[in-house]
Amino acid sequence: MLVFPVILLTFIVSGSCRNERIITFRSLLKELASRETVTRYPDPAYRLVQYSSYDRRSIHADSTGWYANSDFTQFIREEENEGRREYVMMDAEGPGCIVRWWMTFGDARALNSYIRVYIDGQPSPVIEGSAPQLTGGGLLAPEPLSMAVSPLTEPQMQGYDLYLPIPFSKRCKVTLENDSIKISDTRRTPLIYYNMGTRLYEKGTRVVSLKKEMLTADSLAISECASSLAELPETGREERPLSSVSGTYEAGSTCSMKISGSGLAVSSFTLRIDSADMASALRDMIIRIRFDGRETVCMPAGNFFVTGYSLHPYSTRFSSVAQDGEMVSAWIMPFRDSCEIEILNGTASSAFITAEARTTDYKWDSSSMYFGARWHEYSQIETAGAQSRGGTGLHSDLNIAMLHGRGIYAGDAVTIFNTAAFWWGEGDEKIYVDGETFPSSFGTGTEDYYGYAWGRPEPFSHPLIAQPSGEGNAECGMSVNMRYRILDAIPFNDSIKADIELWHWLKTVVDYHVTAFYYLLPEN
Repeated sequence: MLVFPVILLTFIVSGSCRNERIITFRSLLKELASRETVTRYPDPAYRLVQYSSYDRRSIHADSTGWYANSDFTQFIREEENEGRREYVMMDAEGPGCIVRWWMTFGDARALNSYIRVYIDGQPSPVIEGSAPQLTGGGLLAPEPLSMAVSPLTEPQMQGYDLYLPIPFSKRCKVTLENDSIKISDTRRTPLIYYNMGTRLYEKGTRVVSLKKEMLTADSLAISECASSLAELPETGREERPLSSVSGTYEAGSTCSMKISGSGLAVSSFTLRIDSADMASALRDMIIRIRFDGRETVCMPAGNFFVTGYSLHPYSTRFSSVAQDGEMVSAWIMPFRDSCEIEILNGTASSAFITAEARTTDYKWDSSSMYFGARWHEYSQIETAGAQSRGGTGLHSDLNIAMLHGRGIYAGDAVTIFNTAAFWWGEGDEKIYVDGETFPSSFGTGTEDYYGYAWGRPEPFSHPLIAQPSGEGNAECGMSVNMRYRILDAIPFNDSIKADIELWHWLKTVVDYHVTAFYYLLPEN
């Protein structure tokens, strides 16, 4: 008679724990610290939605306001709280988590903004403070979780980036207070821009809301996450060389590295090219990568390592270029049985190539995905230019990537060859998931999407964003921008379409290259 209750209790306990994961502040910090996070399809599932100050005249692709550019001081509503006039930037039903927060400010009046974060309907904010200090000034977390870029520019021209997760169980509302705000049908002042990437988990997901005391009690976890995020894998530490090539390769020849075995993932791929014509080498050396016989990467080395067609030193969590020309891809690339990396010398002359792939232990399971990258070149494309500067104003959306299947969007990069001494990047990103008719991510400008602001040319590096070169931002020349995603990676079940507006102030001709990084489940 005692057997049945024991069996029943076992069933209840095991059944209640099946596939149930509690999302906490600490668990999110661990996700953010790990390069492996993006290799597995997320469980529990979530949608990535962005709240931003995009111009509300942008209603649909056929509307006259689709490329409207007043992407500032736009809010959900105005409300009064304890006698204060507060503007609502974001208001979401939980369970969810703010995972990436960017802001910039047009002048000293805009900088004098105050933020409050209300969670689960509580009348008092869980987080509050000066907007620039809260987002990029280190009020909540140290660098690189909270950082302003480029540090070489004046405060109102910097992009303020916050990657500290803010989880909530039932609801999260973010407001901004600034007594200088004036909004009418014809004018919005001062200039306040924001983007807030937010996970909205499937109903029933258990999320523990952030509380004030967690920021102090979990200060060590915050510090450890910041330190881990700032690191690039060091050669030889928790890795082992498994395949390498070195030698002179004639025009048209290919060198390759083959890795076989189970329980492994490529943890870093290092390439150095010595060529008399480095521009040609970075443009015409083709990287091909196959996992278990499936090719998922085929693109020029300069685009894959996000340096354009000249070497620009930078350092991020997933890629870097050193002063001596060594290029590193640090994406974790898992496979079941084999991985093959090929480098085709598509130039007209010989080159000396040194390459090495290192691996790390990896447990392949049903959530594991193949790494992929796609590249597209828009050559000699005409820009519309703004009507105020003699252009047509008929801007266009360029596709970064159109992916089908089930996976996550893990980042992208743009390389542009600007032929006019004027800013090229007013264009907003528009990302559609699973057939959306209106993008769930609608941004406020290309440089905003890539984490800086105001088209500033100063180079900068950060674990998840970088501008190795801004030479073409206000002059004729090349600019390179990139953005990588961990907590703000975008899951999709059927498809994802990532577009960015080509919105140049002048009518001219440019070369515009885009690269997308992603992971797809093997079933696709």
